[in-house]
Amino acid sequence: MLNNYTKYFESARIAGRKSVDAAVINEVLTDLAETAIAQTGYLLQENEKDLERMDVNDPKYDRLKLTAARIEDIAAEINNVANLESPLGDVLSQKIMPNGLHISKVRVPLGVVGVIYEARPNVTFDVFSLCFKTGNICILKGGSDADFSNRAIISIIHGVLLKYQIDINVAILLPAEREATDALLNAIGYVDVLIPRGSQGLIDHVRFNSKVPVIETGAGIVHTYFDEFADLEKGSSIIFNAKTRRVSVCNALDCLIVHYTRLRDLPAMIKPLAEKKVVIYADKTAFMILKGHYPDGLLSHAKPEHFGTEFLSLKMAIKVVESFEEALDHIAAYSSKHSEAIISENSENIEAFLNQVDAAAVYVNASTAFTDGAQFGLGAEIGISTQKLHARGPMGLEELTSYKWIVKGNGQIRTP
Repeated sequence: MLNNYTKYFESARIAGRKSVDAAVINEVLTDLAETAIAQTGYLLQENEKDLERMDVNDPKYDRLKLTAARIEDIAAEINNVANLESPLGDVLSQKIMPNGLHISKVRVPLGVVGVIYEARPNVTFDVFSLCFKTGNICILKGGSDADFSNRAIISIIHGVLLKYQIDINVAILLPAEREATDALLNAIGYVDVLIPRGSQGLIDHVRFNSKVPVIETGAGIVHTYFDEFADLEKGSSIIFNAKTRRVSVCNALDCLIVHYTRLRDLPAMIKPLAEKKVVIYADKTAFMILKGHYPDGLLSHAKPEHFGTEFLSLKMAIKVVESFEEALDHIAAYSSKHSEAIISENSENIEAFLNQVDAAAVYVNASTAFTDGAQFGLGAEIGISTQKLHARGPMGLEELTSYKWIVKGNGQIRTP
């Protein structure tokens, strides 16, 4: 299975044995940001070839699409990464033992990082910049939907690396074919960790089939609970932003939970969503309240499958609860442990929500749209981990490191 791809994996391992000076790394990243903007025309041209092959109504279309503004944002994030301090070499702890041994715990790269992703060409830039900054080698396996875009991006990255006489195999893009994914899942001894980014189907496939350790970046089934003690104006603004800012991303709102005492405010609460033509799947109680107050063509009865769905589109479910505890139960039943929010002015409910909701990011009176590496001050992100081992939430530079123990002595030997 590995035969056709061993050359890629071996090249990555060889590249990983060569170190690059920190100052040069920053120069490369700054140059890459400038080059990406300078090559906007080329990137949009290649991206258009991918867009032409996808249905405009496909939820992945927006993720696939590059624009001049989005390329500027990508360049800004690359510059952010360049300007951050590298965590490599940070001493996490140190001590001198009674026998005189000096023992320290120091941050080091993870090694060779494999990333499997779908129609998200920005990931190619993000993964490279974060891995390069932390001394990691990245092996990228993009989906066929974004192949023209990804190949254009990797050619730009390689062009900048060659300019600085750096081995281009620090960033490898595998062929878009499915066999490359299977090879990556079985690259024992070559790849240190795999990070899948994409649909729940992709993530499940990687988790169930990989023989290489996996950091799971799960789907975002996101809830916002409008509490009995919520501020209507504040809440309406948060809900609108969380749902409509960019619908195709994993931090977008999927289910609004409303305390029954605030039903009279529900029509005003979601009125702005109608301007964006958001389809509402309302439970029986919410439907009765919204009938006649929200466009008929955008209002439907919720079915069981609408709860626990990551819509990735202008669609949202509404659930009415009779108590704070019922809201917590609903989130526990359907959450993907990505991002959850409460809108409330009650300090006791806020504290209980923060303590009891199990998610990578938990919000109080703020939009879940902020679950993003750049917004968290991480420069960019390689993904948002919904698991608890090694990393959780937006994964930036520190999350791409492990550590090793450094032991310095002066002739000590161990005796029984």
